[in-house]
Amino acid sequence: MTGYPPPLLSFDDMLALIEDRSAALRAAASAAGLTARVPACPNWSVADLVSHLGEVHLLWAAVATAGPSASPPERSAVGDTTPHGDVLDWLADATGKLVQALGAAGPDRGCWTWWESSGAPMTSGAVARHQVHEAAIHALDAQQAAGISEALPAHVAADGVAEFLTVELPTNGAWPHDPARIVLDTGEHGAWLLNLGRDGVRVSLLSGDEISPAGSTVTASPSDLVLALYRRQGHAGMRVAGDAKTFERLLEWPNLD
Repeated sequence: MTGYPPPLLSFDDMLALIEDRSAALRAAASAAGLTARVPACPNWSVADLVSHLGEVHLLWAAVATAGPSASPPERSAVGDTTPHGDVLDWLADATGKLVQALGAAGPDRGCWTWWESSGAPMTSGAVARHQVHEAAIHALDAQQAAGISEALPAHVAADGVAEFLTVELPTNGAWPHDPARIVLDTGEHGAWLLNLGRDGVRVSLLSGDEISPAGSTVTASPSDLVLALYRRQGHAGMRVAGDAKTFERLLEWPNLD
């Protein structure tokens, strides 16, 4: 199976999870304090993290409201993204605006996105999916700043692997190393074959007991794998058979800015 497989989450689940993960971030930010540093983003304080997620939510609320477009919305359409008042309340309001805009648009409405080159849908449903994972990863960042150890919700982690591999990864252009094939195996949650070469990455979801020869095979839980892909933890606990160096290069390759 190739291309963009259906999300593991329903649209309603996505909207609820955006709210849930934003709330988790706010709780951790309150526990850490706004001046605490964010380990995964050393140049950021917790206040910077809160500001970033709020700005992102206001931008994508404007995107969903605008509907089909070849370009992102004008600044005037996005409105003021400067935090004000109680910044945690401000973030809650920004998240509410995003969820409201996505709910009004529905899952199938076309809109601008930055991932056109990936072949993933350019729809409000795809935006909602990406924002689940944006909020989930940044909630983890805030929890780490607070010294709180919480695993990603299992269903979020599983969908996060699929979303990263089919949306984030294919936008990175040509693979800068020798051609390679990697299997990423998350057990019951799915296995993926990555073909890396001059034309970038081609991603295939392996079905059932299908076996595809590769230079390296990585076996990991969805949580460990997605956190490694987003560079929130190392890969020491994963099982890597074959060429471990190529997997290390894969983790270093994407531009996550």
